[in-house]
This record gives sequence, C-alpha cells and structure tokens, in this order.
Amino acid sequence: MSSKKSISYKTTNSYHTNGELNEHTETVWIVFHGMGYLSTYFIRYFSELPENHFVICPQAPSKYYQGSQLKHVGSSWLTKEDTVAETINVLSYIDAVFKKEVIQKPKKLIVLGYSQGVSIATRWTASRQIQCDHLVLHSGGIPKELSSADFSYMDQNTKVTYLYGDKDQYITQARKTEEELKGNKLFGDRLEISVFKGVHEVNTEYINSLS
Repeated sequence: MSSKKSISYKTTNSYHTNGELNEHTETVWIVFHGMGYLSTYFIRYFSELPENHFVICPQAPSKYYQGSQLKHVGSSWLTKEDTVAETINVLSYIDAVFKKEVIQKPKKLIVLGYSQGVSIATRWTASRQIQCDHLVLHSGGIPKELSSADFSYMDQNTKVTYLYGDKDQYITQARKTEEELKGNKLFGDRLEISVFKGVHEVNTEYINSLS
C-alpha cells in the first residue's frame, strides 16, 4: 500500500531584473510571466521602459520541454496537483526575491501578471497585503478562492486594470473574467477594464504607456 508523504528542504531558483534600483528610480515593477515562458525572455517586454524604472521578473519553478523535439524549455507556476502546498512554496520564493531586491519602499510599485501569472500576482498581493500603486491583470483569470475581503486592505487610490485583446483566442474566458470582476466587485471602484486590438499576447504598448 502506497502512502503520500511530504518533506521540507532548501531549494534555489533564478529570476531576472532589468535596470538598476538606485536613488533615481521612480517605479519598481514586479512582473509574473504566463505558462510556457521563462523569465529571461518575458522580461524583454519591459526593455523599453526608461532608466528610472526597475523591473523584477521571478521565474516559475516548474520547467519542462515544449514540443516533440524537446528543444524549447517553458515553465509553469502551478497545476491542479498539490496546489495549496505549491502555492505556499511559490509565494515564499517571491517573498525572498522581493526582500532581496526591494530594500526600501519604492516611490511607485506596479505589480503585473500575464496569463497564468495573473493568479500569482493576485494571490501574492492579497496574501501579503502588498500596497502597490497599480495592479495590472493581463489576459488571465482570478483564482476562485479570492474575494473582495482579500483586497479590503488595498488603498482606495490603488489602480487595478484588467487588460486583454479583443481577438484573444481565450476570449470567452477573458470576457467571463471581466463579467465576474464587474459582478462581484472584487476591486470596487478601483477597477478599470481595458480591451485592446490583438490576440493573446503581451501588450507592450500598454506597458510603455505606464512610464
């Protein structure tokens, strides 16, 4: 008879940054990529931001080969297997990255999640009660366990944007999320819905507009 057991151990994971955090820094970003990405590639979407922006891009811990030829590597934040335990692991990793890179309160903090990264961005901000200036939820779904009470700590001046393309191949889910956001008033008056012309891809035009 088999038995499922758990063990704790120390592990190491990488992440990427763009720019430098110094006395001239105006805006700090922490950005969470979607499934199939690696942080080394995802952070390139933020390369055109001005020098006074500093970007932190954590790396999802679960890596895998994509395609039958096994040439390209992607990664995933979470799956339906051991989700609760894996969420604890992921959020602890993000805490460590944030503590190492952001040693004092930034002038402005933007948290962005793209696709699967939306679930991580919202879980992290809610569970750690992160006071960011702008929360960008880009083309992804909100975890079902989160409610308006989880974001009641958030400053009323915090801006929340749900952003997706009008030709997103996952448009049904995107519109469902939009309606859920409107219906349950998860973020109240802070929420802004922004729909751009495009497919399921990172909207660099919007990102650069925040500079």
